[in-house]
Amino acid sequence: MKSTIYKFIALVLFSTLAIACGSSPAGDKQAQLDSLKQQQASIKEKIELLEKEIALENPTATVVKAKDVGAMEVTTRKFDYYVQTQGRVEAENNIMLSAKGMGVVTQVYVKEGQSVAKGQTLAQIDNSVLVKNIESMKSQLELVTTVFERQKNLWEQKIGTEVQYLQAKTNKESLEKQIAGLNEQNEMTKIKASVAGTIDEILVKVGENIAPGMPAARIVNTTELKLTASVSEAHVTAIKTGNKVIVSIPELKKDIEARVTFVGKNIDMLSRTFPIEVSLPYYEDLRPNMSAVIKVVFQTEPNAITVPINIVQELNGEKIVFVVQSDGKNTVAKKRVVTILGVYNGLAHVTGVAAGEKVVTVGYQGLSDGQFIKL
Repeated sequence: MKSTIYKFIALVLFSTLAIACGSSPAGDKQAQLDSLKQQQASIKEKIELLEKEIALENPTATVVKAKDVGAMEVTTRKFDYYVQTQGRVEAENNIMLSAKGMGVVTQVYVKEGQSVAKGQTLAQIDNSVLVKNIESMKSQLELVTTVFERQKNLWEQKIGTEVQYLQAKTNKESLEKQIAGLNEQNEMTKIKASVAGTIDEILVKVGENIAPGMPAARIVNTTELKLTASVSEAHVTAIKTGNKVIVSIPELKKDIEARVTFVGKNIDMLSRTFPIEVSLPYYEDLRPNMSAVIKVVFQTEPNAITVPINIVQELNGEKIVFVVQSDGKNTVAKKRVVTILGVYNGLAHVTGVAAGEKVVTVGYQGLSDGQFIKL
């Protein structure tokens, strides 16, 4: 059988040389090269076939050189299916503060980037007239209160008339209400933080006129962040509150695991998407308006057969891997057609191979069906 191989090789080589020599020296050299390569591939294929036949007829023969490969055993594992979309980081508390009073700004007490507490005064509108009126009324209130206390004592002793007592009481209560009203107006001249957070923008300056409703400052609380995104209506039944989410922040080169906290009920007429929100854990470098890629897990296969996606090759329109087969004497690589059900994190969930089988993971390039291998 071995002599048959050599005779076959010699015959092919002789034919090849005859063809090459018969060509015109000025002929198409590229065509000759292509022809020789085709013949070389054909020779290689026929040699491999003959070597396999020899090995089967005589297992002790040393004709075939096995290819060194690496392999891994196929196991089952949990595999997540997800839908991927784009999202944006937002602050739970991103508040634009506006003025409640009218007047000239006399003081700005904070700077951009400064942390502030809830209720802290950020800026002051001119309140000098109000303060004077309040002080004047407080002086009047002292007098009216003294008169009321005396009338009350007299009335309790049955001295004086009830009208005098009631008049003194009314005067006192009226002034107290007026002072309370002025104090409320005075509070409206102060621009205060409605939540704790960081001053992101200051929109007023000392000396500027401001009116009710005009924006004065923006406060952002970066300790409570969320991610907002839109998901195709095709997944409306799969995405639910509590679904696991993998959030990838390109700027931070970080993946964050979180959960869906809100699923919108309304489908956008133009984009045919619905909104979702994801509550994010605190990270120092996480900022509002950062972009993110989110993967929402909508199905989990607990016992999936997975293989590295890079070992799956395409041949004649089919996805294939090579599995290791051994009869105790010879070990060969067998082509196995697989179907990819899903891909995630470098792994493919497939059908076509079984747990416990070994798939070739190193040296799979260039393997042919039935080729002898060595692990």
